[in-house]
Order: sequence, then C-alpha cells, then structure tokens
Amino acid sequence: MLPGGPGSCVDRGPLILYQTRMKRFLRLVLVLLCFTAFNRLRAADAPATFKVSEFTFMRPTNWEWVESASPMRKAELKVVDSKTKEKAEVVFYHFGPGGAGGTQANVDRWFRQFEEPRDKINAKTEDVTVGKHKVTYVSAEGTYKSGMPGGPQTPMPNYALVGAIIEAEQGSVFVKMTGPKELTGSAAADFKKMIEGALK
Repeated sequence: MLPGGPGSCVDRGPLILYQTRMKRFLRLVLVLLCFTAFNRLRAADAPATFKVSEFTFMRPTNWEWVESASPMRKAELKVVDSKTKEKAEVVFYHFGPGGAGGTQANVDRWFRQFEEPRDKINAKTEDVTVGKHKVTYVSAEGTYKSGMPGGPQTPMPNYALVGAIIEAEQGSVFVKMTGPKELTGSAAADFKKMIEGALK
C-alpha cells in the first residue's frame, strides 16, 4: 500500500504544526508591515511648524511629533538617539498671563526636580533678549525625578534638563527638554535654534 493511500497511518501532526506556525508567522509579518506603514503615515502628518500662544515654532526635522494626552501640554516632541534608541522629551507649556508664577519661581521649581541639591547639579541660567522678548535658558544634570508634581516619581540618574522660559504679554511660554545627559547635550543646539527661530 502506498504511503498516504487509503488506510495509511502517515503521521500528519508535524505538517499541521508547521502550517499553524506559518500562519502565525505570516500574521506577525502583516502586523509589523501595518505598524510600519502607520508610523510612516503619522510621520508624514506630523506638523513642520506649530503654534504655542503667540509663537510659531519650527520642529527640528529629526525630532518626532507627539500627540499629547495632557491638556496642560500645549505641544510635545520626542528626540530619539538613532544608535542607542534613548529618548528625550520636549514639552511646551502656556498658562496665560500671570499663570504658573514668575520666571524665577519656575527656574527654582525645575532645579528642585533633581534629587541632588542645587550646588551638585551644575545648575545654570542665562538671560538673553531675542527680538522684543526676554528668554531665560536653564540647564541642570543629575538624578531627575520623573513624574507629575505631587504624584509618584521615578528617579532617573544621569539625566539632564535643558529649558527655556519666554516672557510675553500673553503669558510666558515654558519649554523643557529632559532625557539622558548625552542625548540632551547633543540636542541643545537644535533646542536653542527652535526657540530663537520663533522669536525673530
């Protein structure tokens, strides 16, 4: 009697198992292709410029646009290191005239977001005038306490903060970049160019 003919006892288990695994593999490939296509579409839809209060900012081309779920965040960007895949976030806030306190109060608040005391975090501020607006640049590095103020916080060692406070009649705009120290350091020039480009 030939194998596979009537009455054959050929074990079809391995064949069925192979077919099942192939179906799962093909489904996985399809999901990955859809995910890649979605990300490309989302990147294409990401705005090249965006407005916060009276200022129009130009997004650095290699920074990703993030759809923020928080109404407090007027805009949000992400910086990704192409080699290490580490990420830094850039968040824009605007609370209207007199909102969120003055410049110095916010500078102090940002420095307190580090576990170490101020004299241990290389804390720096610099005031410049761009056009008709005063900008206070802020930087610090150490163990950053990630999370909402008053809520649970996660200590992030070897982190850095690069920030800018733009003073304006409609209320200051606060821009804060936080992430691994090396990544934020390499992105600082693009950060400053983005800020000052909106004020000229």
